[in-house]
Amino acid sequence: MKARQKRLLFVALGVVGVGVAASLALSALRSNISYFFSPSQVMANEAPAEAVFRLGGLVVDDSIARQEDGLTVHFAVTDNAETVRVSYTGILPDLFGEGQGVVTKGRLGGDGVFYAEEVLAKHDESYLPPEVASSLKEAHVQGVVDAVTQK
Repeated sequence: MKARQKRLLFVALGVVGVGVAASLALSALRSNISYFFSPSQVMANEAPAEAVFRLGGLVVDDSIARQEDGLTVHFAVTDNAETVRVSYTGILPDLFGEGQGVVTKGRLGGDGVFYAEEVLAKHDESYLPPEVASSLKEAHVQGVVDAVTQK
């Protein structure tokens, strides 16, 4: 082989290697993506049926129910327009409570219950995750619009 052919082969192998590495990295990132949906979007069937996604909103007052095993908790999340029931087995964050902002990660079951794998609570009194704040604001605006149009 001539030197020129060796260089060309080396460059071609390098390009193929970079392409394979890039495709592996992109597929790994794609499998870890979880999109955010509000309770209104979940109830409108906009959320994926079999994929992991994040659900956020406010924990509904008087909706927290613990099972006898001490780890399984059922509660409801709302965006002030729609409400989704959530089931979680595990240790809840210290800041989790009724009327507090929460983001959960999991899957929607066939029974309409969101089965959370992870629960994240707000940081302090005034903090809401940006996705939750925007979905609450959007639901509030939609609720006002619906109330005006129904009169």
